[in-house]
Amino acid sequence: MRIYPAIDIKDGKCVRLFKGQFDKITVYGDDPAEMAAKWVRLGGEYIHVVDLDGALKGHGVNADAIKRICSAVNVPVQTGGGIRTMEDIRAKLDCGIERVIIGTKAVSDADFVKRAVDKYGERIVIGIDAKDGMVAVEGWEKTSDFRAVEFAKKMTDLGVKTIVYTDIATDGTLGGPNTAAMKEMAESVNADVIASGGVGNIDHVRALVPCGVEGVIIGKALYTNNIDPAEAIKVGKGL
Repeated sequence: MRIYPAIDIKDGKCVRLFKGQFDKITVYGDDPAEMAAKWVRLGGEYIHVVDLDGALKGHGVNADAIKRICSAVNVPVQTGGGIRTMEDIRAKLDCGIERVIIGTKAVSDADFVKRAVDKYGERIVIGIDAKDGMVAVEGWEKTSDFRAVEFAKKMTDLGVKTIVYTDIATDGTLGGPNTAAMKEMAESVNADVIASGGVGNIDHVRALVPCGVEGVIIGKALYTNNIDPAEAIKVGKGL
């Protein structure tokens, strides 16, 4: 199980939200690239970046910060937030990104996902953010009519190979991941599932290992020093 240190960018700064609420925000650093380099020095093998401004505004906002992150690290970077067009995907890849995460647009336009996967293959990832098992969209501000697992199956039928699955109720709380939901998702779809939300200590990381997820995104727990990245990586590798 791979560990993905998370970097959420808002107004060019490195921040964390509480349960996806934009009025409950904590700034952890002015330089996202410096933060990314720190996580790689501590053993991070893949960096997960979210353009929060992009998620809200529906278009990429923090391209310069994302470019600097890619230049600062020698590991792959994946990013999401505001990906709505093929041009948005190309722009992110041109920043040096390895994988682009499509969220809101995937819910409203399956044909767009198909075109993206046909052109870019495994570099396209679908981000599924769930509230009470239903897919949320537009920076988590609205809930769709799709059940998360059924929507994931629809995406894998289009050729999607990786899904980032976030349980919004646990995100930023440090209270523990929704292991039942993560296990259900991992067992239900023919794709790699990356768990996101609620990881607050090393036991939470350990609890995800038997769920069958490919990886886990860790954010706030790294910034608050609740989790040592090196220890998390060892647990993920079964050491």
